[in-house]
Amino acid sequence: MTARLGSLNEFCWMDVKTRDLPGTAAFFSKALGWHFAVDEDDWRQATKISVDGHRIGSVSDLADPVYPPGTPAHIAYYLAVHDVDRRVEAATASGARLVVASFDAGDQGRMATLIDPAGAAFSLWQPHRFTGWELPARAAGAPRRMVLACEQPERARHFYRETLGARLECADFVTTHGPAGPGPQWELAVGVDDLDSVLSGDHGPGSVVRAEETEGCPVVRLRSPEGLTIQVRRHNR
Repeated sequence: MTARLGSLNEFCWMDVKTRDLPGTAAFFSKALGWHFAVDEDDWRQATKISVDGHRIGSVSDLADPVYPPGTPAHIAYYLAVHDVDRRVEAATASGARLVVASFDAGDQGRMATLIDPAGAAFSLWQPHRFTGWELPARAAGAPRRMVLACEQPERARHFYRETLGARLECADFVTTHGPAGPGPQWELAVGVDDLDSVLSGDHGPGSVVRAEETEGCPVVRLRSPEGLTIQVRRHNR
């Protein structure tokens, strides 16, 4: 079977953590066509993100007391695994730092959060009732790849292979270029048919922070007013 996002040992979900839900929703809705709406079937009345009727993420309000004061806006990404506790042991043995110990998220799944040796945060997700992404084929704005830019990409690739016991097929490990930013972090790459419209769109000052070629594929990095970034690539590559 061809590996895809959402399958076992691949990234399977994202949670957009923001202090400005209306502003974040307006930005990504306009730039990528994401749809933000309250999930009426969720007792928490959580806001979910969807593309072409398929859910691709959730939204968390950093004003909630559960988050420490000053927590910066960020996007949390989840890796699907068969056994969270076993993979936490493998990750920490390979140099990761445990941030949130394994716990059950109700009947939805079991999770833990870590910092990898490169300095990038990630969460492990053991699905119970909730399995994560079921992605539409070629829908504009749908998750396509995950990208980690860091100083030692091969070392990072090796860490995730040791942690998962399998290779991350739907992830790119690339060398950091240019001045140092907020530090290594996982970044989602989505696909669109018309990349030029993203480039030329009026998304606000500084929202298109870089356009480049990656293995011959044009890439645009969108940046929300809070600094949340998403890569955008043409679908034909």
